[in-house]
Amino acid sequence: MAVLISFAGLPGTGKSTIAQALSIATGAVYLRIDEIDAAIWNLDPDRDIGPESYHIAAALAASNLQLGHTTIIDCVNPWDITRQIFFDAATRAGARLLGVETHCSDLAMHQMRVEDREMDVPGLNKPGWQQVLARDYTPWATADLKLDTTALSVVDAVSEIEKRL
Repeated sequence: MAVLISFAGLPGTGKSTIAQALSIATGAVYLRIDEIDAAIWNLDPDRDIGPESYHIAAALAASNLQLGHTTIIDCVNPWDITRQIFFDAATRAGARLLGVETHCSDLAMHQMRVEDREMDVPGLNKPGWQQVLARDYTPWATADLKLDTTALSVVDAVSEIEKRL
């Protein structure tokens, strides 16, 4: 059975790094909200996207899940309402949802990751540390797996997720 692996977590907590490594390890389809946002802003730089990119990703995920492909959603996924979008997509496709939340409990390390990272999506601006701290984000109380990336290697994080598949 295909699984929708829905990531959540603030910028700089390791979501994209882990999600990409997981895609390589498992062959799962990888969908990244940042790529969708960048494509929309490339066409309309002043556009307020709102939840559109989440709905686009959910539709793409559902179509891949219906084909039997495990699919990864890489995004901040900050609230219950955004998480519900992906739960509904998995349900429509008859797939299971695996919620994975990343966090970095060492604030100094988290700040360093945010400030030192290179943006790998053309057209996106790197958020500053204060923007990350001010972000409206609700911890995912019902996530299936919570990963503290302070000391957890990418390989170990991928292994933890693979155990749940």
